[in-house]
Amino acid sequence: IRAGRRRRMNGYVAPAIHYAETGFIVAENQYQYRADLLQQLEGKTNFAQYFGAMKAGENFKQPELADTLKRIAAQGPNDFYQGKTAQLLVAEMQRGKGLITMEDLAAYRAGWREALVTPWQDKQLISAPPPSSGGIALAQLLGLKQRRSSDFHGVTHNSSQYVHLIAELEKRVYADRAEYLGDPGFVKVPQQQLLDSNYLDQRAKEINPLNISATKAIKPGLEGYHTTHFSILDKHGNAVSNTYTLNLDFGSGVVVQGAGFLLNNEMDDFSAKPGVPNVFGVVGNDANAIAPGKRMLSSMTPSLLVKDNQVELVVGTPGGSTIITSIFQVITNLFDFDMPLQQAVAAARFHHQLLPKDQITMEPYSPLSAEVQQQLKKKGYKLHTQGWNLGDVQAIQVTATTVKAAADPRSRGVAKVIQY
Repeated sequence: IRAGRRRRMNGYVAPAIHYAETGFIVAENQYQYRADLLQQLEGKTNFAQYFGAMKAGENFKQPELADTLKRIAAQGPNDFYQGKTAQLLVAEMQRGKGLITMEDLAAYRAGWREALVTPWQDKQLISAPPPSSGGIALAQLLGLKQRRSSDFHGVTHNSSQYVHLIAELEKRVYADRAEYLGDPGFVKVPQQQLLDSNYLDQRAKEINPLNISATKAIKPGLEGYHTTHFSILDKHGNAVSNTYTLNLDFGSGVVVQGAGFLLNNEMDDFSAKPGVPNVFGVVGNDANAIAPGKRMLSSMTPSLLVKDNQVELVVGTPGGSTIITSIFQVITNLFDFDMPLQQAVAAARFHHQLLPKDQITMEPYSPLSAEVQQQLKKKGYKLHTQGWNLGDVQAIQVTATTVKAAADPRSRGVAKVIQY
């Protein structure tokens, strides 16, 4: 079994080895992220040593990373957790006065979690379970919108009233996220209660369709860049929605010397102090406090929509805390506004997450219209255009007769249907 697994690993890793060894052409936005980070990390990490020579439009090679991938392909996971790669990683930790030891790596085990499965309309939503907040939050948003469907009758897509109604939903979902969600191996996550029909009915009644609900009044309801995503569907109907992350662009900016790979900065996703926002502005409490061996709360929301055991939608995106609201808006565009898949993915998006107070975040790719912005300001909202776009959605839609794939025009993803 191990030999067979190693042969498969060899095949899986071969394309990555090829690009690390022979190089790839650097995209303009990737170069810009690197340029920004060089300034921030100057004199603090070894980032410039590894990425200082990177230039837009030119070939970039990573020989140390190629050697690391070759070792992993030949030796399997043992190399990463107990072999030479582990030794190089721990040596980098020691140089930076980090905490990870050889014993930590040898003891690590990936956790297998059952997917979150919940009904929505005539379909099943299959999404990420805790310690990701994405699945629960997306299911709550879809459920709350369904319960307030009469508020949306006749409301134009991305009008000021539409933005307000969606923000009212998002306020409550992010309040629950901050209070209750964390690693179920360490805290009791009330998943069933948060998705219970009676609970969603109760939360839906709190929504004010006309005015902004006071942020301080939005309490948890119960008692008591860079990320990458791909969506795949094969000819047999097997589907994969996969999201993985370094957290920010180039992670921590620290490269493991001799191994050539970046260390992430996922520790930022813990709640270092209750009520204090992380780099994405989201807050958390004791459920997501730091503890040894604990997994941090994320917003990753790789999702499937299934009807009668047939996949209808494969979808996901990077984007930090905006992942949840990006996926929610794409699904709403598809099923409530009957948009074609590419239009649903490309349509302008916005984001609200309870805090900062009464703030609607827009994106440079497609900001809300001047008229809508003015109407939202009159209602009491503060508008903020951030320096990066809201997500990079990759989606596949299946009907009885066709398969359609869409890559978000916000970035350089590619969508292809090959001999389906």
